[in-house]
Amino acid sequence: MSKMIFVNLPVTDLPRSMAFYAALGFTNEPRFTDDTAACMVWSESIFAMLLTHDKWRTFTDRPIAAPGSSEVALALTCDSRDEVDALAKAAAANGGIAEINPTQDHGFMFTRSFGDPDGHVWEMFWMDPAVAGGEAELPETAA
Repeated sequence: MSKMIFVNLPVTDLPRSMAFYAALGFTNEPRFTDDTAACMVWSESIFAMLLTHDKWRTFTDRPIAAPGSSEVALALTCDSRDEVDALAKAAAANGGIAEINPTQDHGFMFTRSFGDPDGHVWEMFWMDPAVAGGEAELPETAA
């Protein structure tokens, strides 16, 4: 079995969050979805598990991060700069928090960040395939 990641996120409004992620191109996996949780699929190995607060509390006694705090930044690769821009625009148009962090353009890498409706930070990025694959060196300014 290949390695997969299931990112678990507490959400205040499950249908709203499902609609937000669907607008970004995630698809719902109904086998792992009910009225307390939804599995939203980004790729064959990346899944976002959206959990109501009550469901979240069945997994941990730790408090849910307060709105406006940073718990983690989730970075996903994109195939192009245009895809990065399109996802950031879709996030802003569908209830996300636009430009939660400044856009970064390092030439070989381009990133834009946004928050989902609950403030979870997502960073979409494109990296020059030659740099990512090790065929090209990082520019000295990147170190």
